Amino acid sequence: MADPHTIAAPDDIDVDGFRRALHAEFSGTVSFGPGARALYTADASNYRHVPLAVALPRTTDDIIAAVAAARAHGVPLTPRGGGTSIAGNAIGSGLVIDTSRHLTAIENLDPAARTAQVQPGLILDDLHAAAAPHGLTFGPDPSTHSRCTLGGMIGNNACGAHSVAWGTTADNVESLDVLLYDGTRMTVGATSAEELDRRAALPTPEGRIYAALRELTATYMADLRTNMPQLSRRVSGYALDRLLPEHGGHIARALTGTEGSCVTVLGATVRLAEAPPARALVVLGYPDAPSAADAVPELLDHGPLTVEGLNHRLVAGLDRPGARSGVALPKGRAWLMVEMGGAGRDDAAAAGHALVRGLTGAARPLEAAVVTDPAHTRALWRIREEGAGLTSRTPDGAEAWSGFEDAAVPPERLGSYLREFDALMRRHGRDGVAYGHFGEGCMHIRIDFELGDPAGQRGFRTFMEEAADLVAAHGGSISGEHGDGQARSELLPRMYGKRLCQAFGEFKAIWDPDNRMNPGIIVDPKPLDADLRVPAVPRAPLTMLAYPEDQGDFARALRRCSGVGKCRRHEGPGVMCPSYMVTREEKDSTRGRARMLFEMVNGEVITDGWRSEEVRDSLDLCLSCKGCRSDCPVNVDMAAYKAEFLYHHYRGRVRPASHYSMGWLPLWARLAAVAPAEVNRLGGARYLGDALKRLGGVAPQRAIPEFSRTTFARWFRRNRGAAARRPIGASGRTHTGTDHRGTVLLWPDTFGNHLTPQVPVAAVRVLEAAGFDVVLPRGQVCCGLTWVSTGQLGVARAVMRRSLRVLAPHVAAGVPIVGLEPSCTAALRSDLVELVPGKQSDRVAESVHTLAGFLRAFAPDWSPPHIGAAAISQVHCHQHAVIGFDADRELMDRAGIDGEVLDSGCCGLAGNFGFEAEHYDVSTAVGERVLLPAVRAAAHDTLVLADGFSCRTQIEQHTGRPALHLAEALARGLHRRVSQKTQQ
Repeated sequence: MADPHTIAAPDDIDVDGFRRALHAEFSGTVSFGPGARALYTADASNYRHVPLAVALPRTTDDIIAAVAAARAHGVPLTPRGGGTSIAGNAIGSGLVIDTSRHLTAIENLDPAARTAQVQPGLILDDLHAAAAPHGLTFGPDPSTHSRCTLGGMIGNNACGAHSVAWGTTADNVESLDVLLYDGTRMTVGATSAEELDRRAALPTPEGRIYAALRELTATYMADLRTNMPQLSRRVSGYALDRLLPEHGGHIARALTGTEGSCVTVLGATVRLAEAPPARALVVLGYPDAPSAADAVPELLDHGPLTVEGLNHRLVAGLDRPGARSGVALPKGRAWLMVEMGGAGRDDAAAAGHALVRGLTGAARPLEAAVVTDPAHTRALWRIREEGAGLTSRTPDGAEAWSGFEDAAVPPERLGSYLREFDALMRRHGRDGVAYGHFGEGCMHIRIDFELGDPAGQRGFRTFMEEAADLVAAHGGSISGEHGDGQARSELLPRMYGKRLCQAFGEFKAIWDPDNRMNPGIIVDPKPLDADLRVPAVPRAPLTMLAYPEDQGDFARALRRCSGVGKCRRHEGPGVMCPSYMVTREEKDSTRGRARMLFEMVNGEVITDGWRSEEVRDSLDLCLSCKGCRSDCPVNVDMAAYKAEFLYHHYRGRVRPASHYSMGWLPLWARLAAVAPAEVNRLGGARYLGDALKRLGGVAPQRAIPEFSRTTFARWFRRNRGAAARRPIGASGRTHTGTDHRGTVLLWPDTFGNHLTPQVPVAAVRVLEAAGFDVVLPRGQVCCGLTWVSTGQLGVARAVMRRSLRVLAPHVAAGVPIVGLEPSCTAALRSDLVELVPGKQSDRVAESVHTLAGFLRAFAPDWSPPHIGAAAISQVHCHQHAVIGFDADRELMDRAGIDGEVLDSGCCGLAGNFGFEAEHYDVSTAVGERVLLPAVRAAAHDTLVLADGFSCRTQIEQHTGRPALHLAEALARGLHRRVSQKTQQ
């Protein structure tokens, strides 16, 4: 084996020659530019390596060509799937080959044989979806199943929740199509002794491999039989015992879990398992995690599909604004989620109840629940699946890091191990939230290491070494499913000893004698405290937004992104991330954008700071939907980061035309109100209208919304003049039939005031019917949203301050505020306190409600009119992210609206985004994912409800079907109710 410390650095490589060689035979995408390299500096680990180049192959031949080019120029190679590795094994300083973009096919699925032949970039959920109609599944199912790839799972020997029943990835691999760095291509699998001898005799590179494997197995046979820890979650190191004759001489399974350090996987044949027709989730409550762990051995006797562990701090991580769990759990501070299968729901539930009845002694829970309702089950699984993200901050807001997040011990020793691990944490003064696959003794935890300074890094090393010794003492594995990577490879001698680590080195040398495959991983490891992904600059840049949850530190806010990649889902539920769902490009994911911004702040790869065109281009397709604010487990708010970037990027420079035309919409709307009919004629004129669109950066396919002939404010003054003149907080109504409930201020947003006044007019009628006096602010107000979304934060701040002055007397008088446009309401609840921090902004934010939220809080006993209609509802992204939709669901139910709330994510218009010429295609594609087809398919008498102006506009312009604000639907019901009383 070559000396690992003489690996060619970029300075030693003919980069131009390598670039030419790659482009010569490669049909996919290759990039040596700073933008692509910045995107791939990190995975979901603590580590950072800047690659020389990134390749996205379209075909298997592309991978072969890329490896050949790398070999010709001595470039190290790192295979990569979804980039969700937590150990640091999907990043490298050479060529990173990402198969997740194009190599995503199932080449063959054989239900009779229960096998599937897959490409390495196939997303696990896609395999599940293809297998499900046949009653089959792929057993290993990591929490990242919506975006992890089969190639990545093979690299890490991933496991997931159901390995209790169906084993690890290695247990389910039948054969692998692999490529060696020297260009040798082989298909490997189970190999009998006779077949091994036959192949070892071949005078070919393949024959050399088999001969060397035979010799290695013979040399270390006794060690492999007696010194390998015996537990199902032994993922650390190389699984060389898979080569033993009693294990079928299974070379494919020995290569599974080698983390790209031996071969490149071109394809795989995997085994599928029979999925039970129904499942029940048994939730058992215990006093603490060690007590829950003590119950595991007895639970395993009942044949569960999974046994997962949670604790109260993980659950609490969901109960925060924008990410409410609402999940009822049995009594306890730690819980086991035990899944039981059955032929039907009743059978599965019966198995669950039998399990609860049969538990004895320490295994008996404080309380138990058997859950068969699909929605409740999904909510419970969400807690577990989002653990890696939820725990990246401790409850007090400190950053928490992986590193020792993946240890496993035999299940019967888990309780003892957890108690000793807790003691270790106390000795080091560390904090973290533990959870994991208790059924197989695997515990996950992220710990509040202080990696940003040398003393903290020394403490990190000491803790890791002592924790590894503790795991070894319990007969465990320092990795239970995430792999070793840079995080744990250095610790392998503490677990395996010198001789087995020597065997690992010899195994790697058989496949990769020049040490070019993911060097520094498992064999000849990189230090665990080197290359940490921490800021390279001592101070974060000055910003306009406050980032109160990140101590005002923009770099710290960017480090919220742990890299687990939930934003890379191809489908919902939820909103995040609409642009990635359409383009499937890493740069268009929330994670990719966070990486780009982090590298911009770091200044090594992205060197031109706020002026960076690479960062601008990555943010270009961000719809500012705020979906990530709630759907991301760590509440990354890319809409805020984009606004911050645009402010600095264009400061003192000419902006895109749409920033002037749509960013200043509130001003243009006020001017248009002087002569709305004339403005509408100009905008609708064939040639002049087209010219105005070009001038304003508006897509030619878009119809410019027409201004109303009169504004809502004028209507209110004419029809509710007394209210407009009344002293603030005073009541002037004489109520008949409905008790007076007080005064409410209706926020006159630009869209309702100037474009759709029928919406606030309807709201006035609803609020008055509920017993409230409605008033408007005395003076011009605006939430500033259009300036925020275009990064004109200086103007937005000035606008917000003026609105605060106008609102001050109302808020001081205790008058609540109702917003009708969700984006404006959300801006008053969130953007206001970020851009104009202070007590006055806090008081305003606390006073703002949606219509439904206000009625629930201030008129819970009011009976809305009975609508008696079916409806489909589109939830505005900002409402989803900042406020929530529960109150709207309740109000629709009370009004007799049989509503289906679409899980459609963003509508695609997203304010100015979908009107901009360069974004029209993406805007349309986002809408066509779910929303627009659902509207077209709805019966003609089905109401289409959408409170957002953008949502209604997108629906009408693409389907020709009008959509209503909930206030309009209620007002129509009120009108019918009055008419019916009159007729009586």
